[in-house]
Amino acid sequence: MTQMADQTVQAVAALYAPRMLEIQGEIHHRLLRETDFSTLEAMSREQLAGHVRRFASAVLTEHDMTLPVRTLEQLIDAVINEVRGFGPLEVLLADDTVSEIMVNGPDQVMIERSGKLQLAPIRFADGEHIMRIIEKIIAPLGRRLDEAVPMVDARLPDGSRLNAIIPPLAVKGPYVTIRKFAADPLKADDLVRFGSMSTQMRDFLELCVRGKLNIIVSGGTGSGKTTTLNVLSSFIPSGERIITIEDAAELQLQQEHVLTLESRPPNLEGTGQISIRDLVRNALRMRPDRIIVGEVRGGEALDMLQAMNTGHEGSLSTAHTNGPRDCLARLETMVLMAGTELPSHAIRQQISSAIDLIVHQDRMRDGSRKITYLTEVQRMEGEEIITQDLFTLRHHGVDDDGRLIVEHRPTGVQPLFVDKLAAEGVQLPPDMFMPMEETVQPRRSFFG
Repeated sequence: MTQMADQTVQAVAALYAPRMLEIQGEIHHRLLRETDFSTLEAMSREQLAGHVRRFASAVLTEHDMTLPVRTLEQLIDAVINEVRGFGPLEVLLADDTVSEIMVNGPDQVMIERSGKLQLAPIRFADGEHIMRIIEKIIAPLGRRLDEAVPMVDARLPDGSRLNAIIPPLAVKGPYVTIRKFAADPLKADDLVRFGSMSTQMRDFLELCVRGKLNIIVSGGTGSGKTTTLNVLSSFIPSGERIITIEDAAELQLQQEHVLTLESRPPNLEGTGQISIRDLVRNALRMRPDRIIVGEVRGGEALDMLQAMNTGHEGSLSTAHTNGPRDCLARLETMVLMAGTELPSHAIRQQISSAIDLIVHQDRMRDGSRKITYLTEVQRMEGEEIITQDLFTLRHHGVDDDGRLIVEHRPTGVQPLFVDKLAAEGVQLPPDMFMPMEETVQPRRSFFG
């Protein structure tokens, strides 16, 4: 935790003691009871602060309490956040060092900083308080959360992803998980600076994207797949028509010709769902130069592979897997989820023909995220898909701070897809896969 971030969160910790939560709740309820909500909405923040201050003074006087000026101002801000924002979550959403927020019930809120989990010094009054905040988030989206539909995925106004699950499924709930959306997305040079990839890998991946290779970014939960996918998409030349397909729009492409599609869950009547697979099929009719699927997790894998094999080269996607070989097996499983009767050999043939490169990354034990393999998908031999590692991550122990000392190294093998790149006018430098003699330095990766 940085000193500034520590001060930001610790400064409001006193507001979430049980007694102060009671005071906040009383001010909030009295404010809503005695003031029309439309009137509150019409006020500027300064006017609202003055209005809340009068209620706060009255409540504190009744309780014979006196607060320092700074604490009083923080109390007023907290009540304003309840009225116009997302309550206790606001201080964490405003903290750029926090990448993920996990509400594990009223009394425990965990956050992720620099890849490490820690307890946040805030809390909710009770489960109803959490439910009120969830409702504020999902109500404008037309989503439903109750005993009949006890799980929901939603997107905050800034693009951050929210998942909520409530009792009876959540025993100590409600539980809320928020994956924050980076306002200033990381670039390829940032990943090199953090040690998530090497300069050679960055240059190689840029040439692969420009050369219209089909690339899958694989990795576990929280390994940084979406960030890497965003970096890869930044290499796409301007002027191409790009269609992105996601459950929650997270990609931040800077090209001019980008069409963003987002899936839709069922409505209150249980109808009207538009799946990722539906959007992939529709995207094929929209004359795309590139299709980027935020994540394949089901039958849409078949449609994506078919698109890659029928003239839509340069497509990108991510998949939850434990390694490059596991990625191929998972793709095969997802194709079967489409309900096809294709034999395994035909599916594997589709995969080997469609996928050119797997970029696999892991979340390391020191909290950093690093690309651990760049693996070429070559061809079928018998019943197996042949792959070849082009870059790997070597471990050299840990430093005094517990951070991993690692090094990205090329294997020295030239990929078979050089001819495919050459057909797109992309030439790989002859020394691209030669090991570079560098002093190994520990680096820290913060992206998620």
